[in-house]
Formats: sequence, structure tokens, C-alpha cells
Amino acid sequence: MVISAEPLIYGLIFIAVLALVQGIYLTVFGKSISLNNRVNRRLEMLEKGAGREQVLEQLRKEMSQHMKSQSIPLYSILADRAQKANIAFTPPQLVMVMAVLTVVAFFLLTFGTTAALVIRLVISVVMGVGAVFIWVTNTANKRMSMIEEQLPEAVELMVRSLRVGHPFSSALQIVAKEVPDPLGTEMGVISDEAAYGRDVGEALKSMAERIDMQDMRFLAVAVTIQQTSGGNLAEILDGLAKVVRSRFRLFRRVKAITAEAKWSGMFLSIFPILALVMINVIQPNYYDDVKQTSAFIPACLVVAAFLVVNIFVMRALVNIKV
Repeated sequence: MVISAEPLIYGLIFIAVLALVQGIYLTVFGKSISLNNRVNRRLEMLEKGAGREQVLEQLRKEMSQHMKSQSIPLYSILADRAQKANIAFTPPQLVMVMAVLTVVAFFLLTFGTTAALVIRLVISVVMGVGAVFIWVTNTANKRMSMIEEQLPEAVELMVRSLRVGHPFSSALQIVAKEVPDPLGTEMGVISDEAAYGRDVGEALKSMAERIDMQDMRFLAVAVTIQQTSGGNLAEILDGLAKVVRSRFRLFRRVKAITAEAKWSGMFLSIFPILALVMINVIQPNYYDDVKQTSAFIPACLVVAAFLVVNIFVMRALVNIKV
């Protein structure tokens, strides 16, 4: 029995390329760009001597650059996720990172495997683009989850500030100083925009649309209604904080209930591919007797189609809308 190590090498190379993306990002922008930074990025930039207007311009540029660049080749598949992840790389820089990772993967495949040139080229492109795609997607999901978790606390902090007599603009400034990233920087940008004359309700609505979050839309609507019709904003936001926290608790409960089904669906979707890889690793000549038959290619296509359909069916079965 001959055991091939090439599939394992492919996996290790992809993991190395994926780790290299995060390494490049932290090297270029430093630790202040990390999501779990205790002092939010806006405050760090201000502490380093940058002017308030300069910081606002830089952050607004980073927050809006991705959706404006969907026409760049290969970038349209990343634009929405990169927008939610608030990737500080510009779109051309992100495409350049894909190219660099593709070259790195090609050299690693050249030195670590005996695959043909065409196969190495195709796999290196898939690894370079796929690593950036997975990294951006994971960053976006993590950032959105953190904002959802931070929002009730931020709204409750606004409520306490309003009840002691602070205006809403001061409440925003307090949230921008006290809340860590990612929500702290987002609220800091809104506070700065309000200081330069932009309507607060409009700024909140723009943020809600940019990150596509329903709870943030509720906040924007509540502030806009209070501005136009009056009322006790502290009581409105207090009720909103309770609703958001209840929704968050409900989502967590549904996530816990469906966790087993999701993992089962993921296992059933991945297991056939893992089984195919293991068969080729343990017995590379397992399919030699049937490769030359006329039904081999059609059968492979049918199996691949069933695997793809299985992924969508399993996702639909465990995708519970709340």
C-alpha cells in the first residue's frame, strides 16, 4: 500500500497562505486594526497626533471604499463582505494581496509537490483567491457578531448619559470613548460627522445600511422620529435596548438549538469529499480499473452535482429564520 502525502501538503500550503493574509494585514496596519482592541482605532489615531478632521476623512474612506470598487475584476465577489469587515486595505491592494498569495502558493506547490504545471497554476490561483475570500468572510462575520453584542450596551450607555442631562451628541461622544472596537470607532465617526454638521439620524441610517444590520436601523429610526416629533429619547432608547437584547438572546437560543443539526449537515456535506481524499491517499490506484470506461466521467459529474445539491439542501434545512 502506497500512501501519498500530496493531499496533506496541499492542505498545509493552504493553511500557510491563509495565515499569511492575516500576517500581512497586521504588518501593514499594526495591532490597532484588530477587532478586539481595547482602545478603539479612532482614539489611537487621535492619540498619535492626527487631527480630528484627518482621522474622520481616513476612517470614512476606509468604510466606503469597497462598495465603490465593485467593477474591479475578481473584487466584486468580495465587495459586500469587505464592506462589512471594514478591511483597511484598498481594493487594488486587496487584489495585489491575492496575486502575492497566488505566487507564494505556486512556489510552495512547486517545491512541495510533483503536480503538473497547469495543475499547480490552477491550484495556486484557487488558494490565493480562496484564502483572501475566507479571511474576509471570517473577519466580516466576527465583526458583525461583535457589533451585535456591543450595541445593547452602547444604547444603555446612551440612556444613562441622557438621563443625567447630557445632549445626544455628548452621549455619542461618551460611547465613542468608552466602547471598544468595532462599534467604538463607528460611533466615533458618527459623533465627528455630527460635530461637522451632518444630521445624526442620517448618519446612523447610513451606518445601518453600510453594515446591513436591522438593530442599527431601529436605532436610526428611533433617533429620527425623536428629532422630528419630539418625545423622551431616553425612554425610547431604553425600550430599544431591551428589544435588541431580547432579540440577541433569542438568536443565541436558536443558534444553540440548531447547532447539532448544522454540524450534522456540515459533516454530511464534507464527509464524501474527505472519503474521496482518503481513498486517494491510502490507495492511489483504487479507480484505475474504471477510469478508462465510458461511464466514468458522466458518473463523476453526477456525483459532483449531487454533492453540490446536498450542500444547498442541508443549508436550507438548518437555516431557520427568526
